[in-house]
Amino acid sequence: GFLEDGILVRDARRTRRRYLGSWTFPWDVAAVLPTELLCLLPGLPGLPGVPAARANRCLRAPRLFEAFDRCETRTGWPNAFRMAKLMLYLLLGIHWHACLYFALSARLGLGTDPWVCPGSPRPLRRYLHSFYISTLVLTMVGDTPAAQREEELLFLTAGFLLAVLGFATITGSISTVIVNLSSAAGALYPEAGPRGVLRQLVLRLRPQVFGPGEFVCRRGDVGREMYFIREGRLAVLAADGVTQLAVLGEGLYFGEISLINIKGNRAGNRRTANILSIGYSDLFCLGKEDLAEVLAEFPSARAAMEAKGRELLLRMGQLDTRAEAAALAAEAEAERRLRGLEAALEGLQTRAARLLAQLEGSALRMALRVRRLEGRL
Repeated sequence: GFLEDGILVRDARRTRRRYLGSWTFPWDVAAVLPTELLCLLPGLPGLPGVPAARANRCLRAPRLFEAFDRCETRTGWPNAFRMAKLMLYLLLGIHWHACLYFALSARLGLGTDPWVCPGSPRPLRRYLHSFYISTLVLTMVGDTPAAQREEELLFLTAGFLLAVLGFATITGSISTVIVNLSSAAGALYPEAGPRGVLRQLVLRLRPQVFGPGEFVCRRGDVGREMYFIREGRLAVLAADGVTQLAVLGEGLYFGEISLINIKGNRAGNRRTANILSIGYSDLFCLGKEDLAEVLAEFPSARAAMEAKGRELLLRMGQLDTRAEAAALAAEAEAERRLRGLEAALEGLQTRAARLLAQLEGSALRMALRVRRLEGRL
């Protein structure tokens, strides 16, 4: 099956039509063509022993990578899967290099010098020798037989250059796995910058599913959540509930305006539009309290979200600039009064500290006088 507007389609006819019109269909057809039949043509006696007759099978490589990506996103052990995939690539590279080594040895003559593959009658013996030599070359261990001819020198040089590139790739992949493993320990601690904001938001998301024709939110409702679209499509309807203004797709979000206290917002904390699920929609929900906790830790993110919300309200005509200016002036006045109260409180604290010091000094002097009187008595 396949997803269409968030609905799983299992109809065989529609699935067949979709597959025949996709870009993968011609590649799949070319990959399964029986190209080995070309070996039966007259004048090609040496072709049956050449693996190039089946080279079209490599056209399935994009589907293999697609399968790897899906497995990596769905498995419960992604790091172990990455390591297994890396080992598979490593063994496959050594195998291909061993095949090239054997082909060059067959061209130069098996067993003609110590470098080429020996002319053993057993195919397994020849393959294991080729695989062993390729492993020594690609791992840069050395200890290979000395090259005698120009072809052998060029082959070794190319193998060493490929080994340098391969080691850099392997080292980068392993370091990525280690970083992913170590970053799991600090997932609950906020980081500076936008990545920390996203991490804190993701940790508080809750999944929700809406069916076809179901309203996610209605105009005028009190906003308590914002939503992120994972899959599906949602229609933005006008006040009449029928006219479609826009369509929201995968990766977008909505509902944040009613959660943020934007000065001058005529709607306040109420929804400004109707959101209708066209098909089955898979959403992530973020509560108002969770959003407030995250934005309290990241003031820059709050400022950016408020600026974007103000821009949207201006575009929709829902922003009262006079009320916004009045609110800003009241906030500035409250800030000024707060600073005055803080200064007055600091003055009172200073005076109280002085009085306390004087009281302690008087008590100490009184205790000394009492002690002297007791001594005289």
